[in-house]
Amino acid sequence: MEQNAPIFATLGCRLNAYETEAMKDLAARAGVSGAVVVNTCAVTSEAVRKARQEIRKLRREHPDKKIIVTGCAAQTEPETFTAMGEVDFVIGNTEKMKPETWAAMAPDLIGRTEPVQVDDIMSVKETAGHLIDGFGTRARAYVQVQNGCDHRCTFCIIPYGRGNSRSVPAGVVVDQIKRLVDRGYNEVVLTGVDLTSWGADLPATPRLGDLVMRILKLVPDLPRLRISSIDSIEADEMLMQAIATEQRLMPHLHLSLQAGDNMILKRMKRRHMREDAIKFCEEARVLRPDMTFGADIIAGFPTETEAMFENSLKLVQDCGLTWLHVFPYSPRKGTPAARMPQVNGNAIRERAARLRVAGDAQVAMHLAQQQGVQHRVLMENARMGRTAQFTEVIFDSDQPEGQIVNAEVMGIAGHQLTARAL
Repeated sequence: MEQNAPIFATLGCRLNAYETEAMKDLAARAGVSGAVVVNTCAVTSEAVRKARQEIRKLRREHPDKKIIVTGCAAQTEPETFTAMGEVDFVIGNTEKMKPETWAAMAPDLIGRTEPVQVDDIMSVKETAGHLIDGFGTRARAYVQVQNGCDHRCTFCIIPYGRGNSRSVPAGVVVDQIKRLVDRGYNEVVLTGVDLTSWGADLPATPRLGDLVMRILKLVPDLPRLRISSIDSIEADEMLMQAIATEQRLMPHLHLSLQAGDNMILKRMKRRHMREDAIKFCEEARVLRPDMTFGADIIAGFPTETEAMFENSLKLVQDCGLTWLHVFPYSPRKGTPAARMPQVNGNAIRERAARLRVAGDAQVAMHLAQQQGVQHRVLMENARMGRTAQFTEVIFDSDQPEGQIVNAEVMGIAGHQLTARAL
């Protein structure tokens, strides 16, 4: 790295990390130097607080560099960061993906660059052409196929940071995945903000299942295709067919469930009921018996009673969830949920802890079922890889990074399996 090359700090989701890689490329091409770029997250008030904390820390560490703040928090509340003395430039989520934005900042961030460049994200109609070949580890590449969200869940600020849903055309996605396979990647993960809405804005309105089937047909040399988080109520017939018939589609789905009580789901403005979630998991397991599920669940959403919470807790077993992402609810300014009657903070923390205990029990049960089972493990580094179900596996001898290794499970260590290569 050049001595004065930009320094990047990424907060938040996988998509932000993906876009940081794109910004690195754009900044390098433009010759930007002497800058620190902070790619922020806005998902909770805590995320914005952490962004401010990170900016102050970076200013202390790099007093002579210009600080550029971008990402979802910069998009949703630019005034927060404009008011910080540590910040030199605030750039929106659309602007950060434009070559001309970075070209205006080269070579030394002086001249006519506007200190605040944040346009109306809702006016954006296309996904920026910033596909990065091979973002991720040497083992796994991430391909963004969709951005934005058309839904308005009452707890969520993300549509105001990302805009409405936009899809990358299937042909562009397939071409990129072909390049990744040619470069030696053995697994590709499809990512997006609301992945199951892919295609709604494209001609003939294809569905996510159509994209999955097309990738598997047109890239026969791709060993493993993985889908990131989906909204199960929007899973289409072709996607279910792919789950049933395509062994190269990994048997692991992360579900955006958020709650297990129907009244809370209604107040969240979700599009499914608890019965829909249970039915989906049952159907997917019939089609693919080795399927595992992860899920996002919020503890202590406004108005949640103990009985309502118990329904969310029970959903963990009713759906057979293995990998939980538990979010203690915190009010997000600008969302309808922030104006609803709030749950006591101690109750929120206690409920989140109980959800995590339930999740740990599900993980332990899953790991116990793997004893003596043989798996094909994609190595993320010399000693650790993941099964098709995304379970971490530890080896006692070095394996080839990025390769798929046949292994037999020998034991359990914490939340990981131990195995020997065959």
